[in-house]
Amino acid sequence: MGLEIEKKYRLSKKQREDVLRGLPKIGAKRQREDFEVNTLYAGGTLELGRSILRLRCIGKRGILTYKESLPTSSSIKQRLEDETVVENPEAMELILQALGFNRALVYEKRRETWTLGTAEIVIDELPFGLFMEIEGPEQDIRDIENKLAIKRLRTEPATYPQLTLKRGTDYGGVIESRFAEKK
Repeated sequence: MGLEIEKKYRLSKKQREDVLRGLPKIGAKRQREDFEVNTLYAGGTLELGRSILRLRCIGKRGILTYKESLPTSSSIKQRLEDETVVENPEAMELILQALGFNRALVYEKRRETWTLGTAEIVIDELPFGLFMEIEGPEQDIRDIENKLAIKRLRTEPATYPQLTLKRGTDYGGVIESRFAEKK
């Protein structure tokens, strides 16, 4: 099982602009921009808050991910993580339901992905706020944070699923956080 090491920050609009201006200046390369629909499942031995099973849909492709949090008092989180690309996300959802997993949470996200060395920096917009995550070795995370030198950068300890539980809307037992439809 792989190990995910990351730190998350809550951003104001100005901080987001500062980060996006600063990334090319420190040598980061923009990779892509995606719109994601993330569905988390409950059932089996999953403990929401400790372990998750997520089906992420980006366009017509999907990524199935299992994550398990490791105890830490640091603002840099470590999780066990395995994921695989799913050719047919709709079929995968039916398989998960047949195995006894039920949709528990759904959240949408607009993500801009950048890389710097072995680290990945993502700028996320969710219905409940703006965020940045830096994923990579701990020293790389600290170096990028220092190079960006964003004033009053605030660490966000909660995961997106935890924030969705707080800010989402219950639709028949499934908590959802989606962007408002444009008219």
